[in-house]
Amino acid sequence: MSCVSLSLHMMTTEPASLESLRVLYQSDDYIVVDKHWDIRIDSKMWYEKQTVQAQLRHHFPQLADPSTYYGFRFCHQLDFSTSGALCVALNKAAAGRAYCCFKDRTVTKVYLALLRGWIEEETQTLDFSIGKNSTEGQTHMMCIEGTEGCENPKPCQTELTALEYGMYDGDPVTKVLLQPLTGRTHQLRVHCSAIGHPIVGDFTYSSGTDDAPYRMMLHAHLLHIPLEHQPVHVTAGDPFVPTTDPKWVPEHSLRTLTATVESLLERRVEQDRKSKEEERKRARREGERRKQSKEQRTEEENDEQRRRCQEWLTEWAGD
Repeated sequence: MSCVSLSLHMMTTEPASLESLRVLYQSDDYIVVDKHWDIRIDSKMWYEKQTVQAQLRHHFPQLADPSTYYGFRFCHQLDFSTSGALCVALNKAAAGRAYCCFKDRTVTKVYLALLRGWIEEETQTLDFSIGKNSTEGQTHMMCIEGTEGCENPKPCQTELTALEYGMYDGDPVTKVLLQPLTGRTHQLRVHCSAIGHPIVGDFTYSSGTDDAPYRMMLHAHLLHIPLEHQPVHVTAGDPFVPTTDPKWVPEHSLRTLTATVESLLERRVEQDRKSKEEERKRARREGERRKQSKEQRTEEENDEQRRRCQEWLTEWAGD
């Protein structure tokens, strides 16, 4: 596993700027940046000057591809209010290879979040189908199946692991690790809200009430793209520590971030190993089935040839 992490920058509560781009990883094919928490990836609105693509153009003008609209190919998406590891492909071929990994769901993404309240069930799988909210005034939102106005809900799963209990600005919160097993829009935010523990600072999924924190507390902590020759494996630090935001006061630790991530990656490696072994078994079974089918066809053809030959000999003898 290739692991390159250049995250030496201090986390900050300051707004984004063109100069504040943090590069976590760079190769000939990819750049992974630590996206700021109040910046869009790209925008067609003339008044939005602060975007990740503008930061990339500012820092790496020589790497921009003039054949693309934005100059850079983003391999995946992060919400406006979500910070953390964001991968950018530097050429079309690299974008295609990364796309295949995302499409095949072999990419591992791990997020950190602060959730409202103390979660009783420390580890759980959130399994709510999510669809578009068609309710007037809420069409920018997603919702879980069964909610009024929920259109075309699709299955999705998120693994949740509680790390710490504490207080944020005097209110109880839980620091958690989230691993999306699918990639629906707003999946983590909707799932956390669905269990009654919305993400701290999530204005949208708190019905507009959670507007006091300086940001939404959701951060893409780890990104692993299993590219064949050089996997991209990057971590983007932990912004939810008292030295960055003194309003967050941990009180009781359940498990460490490092050990939890290592365990998660070990499970993913084992799952991938089993998947590959199953694929090899399926390939062998398919190969054997084709071989048997071919042998059967050959035997049937030989029987038909012998029958025709016998008929010919019988007719010839009669003549």
